[in-house]
Parts: sequence; C-alpha cells; structure tokens
Amino acid sequence: MHRRITPLRLTRRAGTLATGALLALIAGCAGEGSPTVGDARKTGAAVPLVAPEPVVPAGLPGMPPVLDPQDIYAADRPGLLSPVVRNFPSRVYVPNTNSNTVSVIDPKSYEVVETIPVGVQPQHVVPSWDLKTLWVNNNRGHTLTPINPANGVAGDPVEVHDPYNLYFTPNGKYAVVMASLDRELVFRDPHTMNRVKTTPVSCFGVNHADFSADGRYFIVSCEFSGELLKVDTEKMEVVAQQKLPFEGAMPQDVKISPDGGTFYIADMMAHGVWVLDGEKFTTPKLLPTGEGAHGLYISRDSREMYIPNRGEGSISVFDFAKNGLTKKWWLPDGGSPDMGGVSADGKVLWLSGRYDDEVYAIDTRSGKQLARIPVGGGPHGLAVYPQPGRYSLGHTGVFR
Repeated sequence: MHRRITPLRLTRRAGTLATGALLALIAGCAGEGSPTVGDARKTGAAVPLVAPEPVVPAGLPGMPPVLDPQDIYAADRPGLLSPVVRNFPSRVYVPNTNSNTVSVIDPKSYEVVETIPVGVQPQHVVPSWDLKTLWVNNNRGHTLTPINPANGVAGDPVEVHDPYNLYFTPNGKYAVVMASLDRELVFRDPHTMNRVKTTPVSCFGVNHADFSADGRYFIVSCEFSGELLKVDTEKMEVVAQQKLPFEGAMPQDVKISPDGGTFYIADMMAHGVWVLDGEKFTTPKLLPTGEGAHGLYISRDSREMYIPNRGEGSISVFDFAKNGLTKKWWLPDGGSPDMGGVSADGKVLWLSGRYDDEVYAIDTRSGKQLARIPVGGGPHGLAVYPQPGRYSLGHTGVFR
C-alpha cells in the first residue's frame, strides 16, 4: 500500500475572602422569594456579578467524558493501566506484510519470542475499544485475526473485506474499517464485525484517521488522491472533503493535539506534517519535518509528538507548547522508521523498519537507538501492548 521513498478554560480568583463569602451567601440564599437580578435593576440595589461556568460542548452520546478538557490524553500517563489490561504481559506485536506473520517481541530482552501465522498481507495490529482483543488487519486476505493479549493466542479469523486499517468510534458503538481499495468506510459491530453501514467515498486510499475531542467527527487521510475527509461520527457520513495543496501529496497518519484544537497529518511525499483546523476544515499549512514523514505519536506527558521520517531514517520531535520542531534523531546506519507506538512507561518509542525487516527501539529522552531487532518481511503497523488509557480508538493504539 505504501511506496518506498528514495534518497477556554475560564479561571477566576475572588478578590478577598470577604467577597468569596458574600458570593457564597448570596448563592445559598437564592431560593424562592429571593431577589433576582431583575429585582435589583428595578430597585437599584447592587448585585455581585458572578462569572458563568465554562460551557463544555456535549460529546458523542455514550463517549466517556475526557478527564481533562485541556488534555485529551490525560488518561495515557505512565502507570494508568486499565484493570482490563493490568495483568497482560508487555509485548510488541509486529505485523509482517510480506511474510503473513506477526512477530512478538519481549521489550525487556529485545528478542522475538514468538511468530504467529496470520492472513495475507497483515498491515496493522489494532487494540479493540474495550482493550480485550488485538485485531490483525489482513488486508489482501480479507480477514481480521484476533489475538488474545492475555496469552498471545490467535483465534479464528473473521471475514472482513479489504481491512487496511481499523478504528473504533469513541463511544465504542462501531468499528470503522478503512477499506482502502474498496473506497469505503465500513461501520461494523465492534465485537462480531458484522457490517452495519457502508459509506462510499470518492477519494482513493482511505487509510488513517483520528477523532475530535468531543468525538462527533473524525478526519480521514486519503493516501492515493492526496485528500482529506471530515466524517460525522453519529451520522456515519462524509460532511466535507478537500484536496491538499501539494502536487502528489500522500497523507498518512492523523493525530489530534492534546488540547483538541489542531489535527496533524503526516505526508510522505510533502515530507512534512499538515497542520489543520478540524472545526473550520480550512486549507492546512505544511510543517516540513523530513523525507517520507509517516507516523505520529504523542509522548506520555502530552508535551511532544514523535514523527518518523521513513525516507531518511530519522525521527522529528514536535513540541506542542513551543509549537515547533525542537529535535531530530537519526538512526545509526540509516533505516526506514514507519509505524509504531510508545511504551507504557513512556521511555521507549517502538517503530517498524518498513523496508529493512527490523524494528527499532528508541530512547525518548535522548533519541538514542536502544535496539535493532530482525523480524519478518515488510514490518508495518506494530502495536505496543498494553498501554495506559481507558479505551482504544484503534490504529496501532490511540488511547483516551
């Protein structure tokens, strides 16, 4: 599916304790028969002005509310493992697209401890919304292989046509299959994978996505036509579409900022990241990062975003507070860093080496390569599991 690239929060302080006490007293006495603002205006009496509480937009029905409106990744801190996954062994699951296998790596020993046969052309390993299952997307085999992360045992494959990638709506109601060659977004039951609704798209190569902070819409990248879609989650319909302003654009991974205000879209041909206002869906601006920009991964403290540049063997580091790139890490002896994830403790960034049949472990504090592990042919969307978070939105592990 991919080509190789060559060389409002409102805050308020009471002025004094007396003022605070007065406001509390008035609030407590404002029952039946109490003077209203209208009464005060008629009589000329002084009425204290109390700032209104900030209005938080209603989220997608059934979606667990965000823990912190200023940081939608607040549930992803080190150690915040859900009781569902707390006893799962720590592993890195690597789908080998050309070998039709999943390599399982022990992150402590940096060794492959098991190789699981799956279907034809596995692209991504995707944690389910309820965190209980890992779904291997066998793109050309037209199946999903479930893996039990408690014991690493693979179950019987489930028939699903063209599952290039897989997401889950924030309320857990639907699985969303990115049917890239079929040119469809297919909404399915998240457990049985039975088809619920098919949404045809006019762009080519739907592949990656991320959801708005309130879950009411999501942004989708279309790899082969260089387009972006905006999809209404509840209606399951495309509500907006645009062509990226770069000839030959090839958008890949999509990720929303911690404050929920901005979407970032990696582009392997524009060699950078598009910066998009998801609400307005206006033309995004390009932030150059490196040749073959591909994946997007948020640090455990929500301060940084790691951007692997597959075509040049580097990882760019974006600082959200500074709104800019602050570091670039280069893999020794080169490489092709692609998709991956951050370890549960936040100390290691794991990335597949798409064209080098290997996996890289990178120290997130220094950028130093910790290990380079041989795996099967064409490793792609690896999943680090378990990870902190209350539920999964899919891909290689997007948790909230």
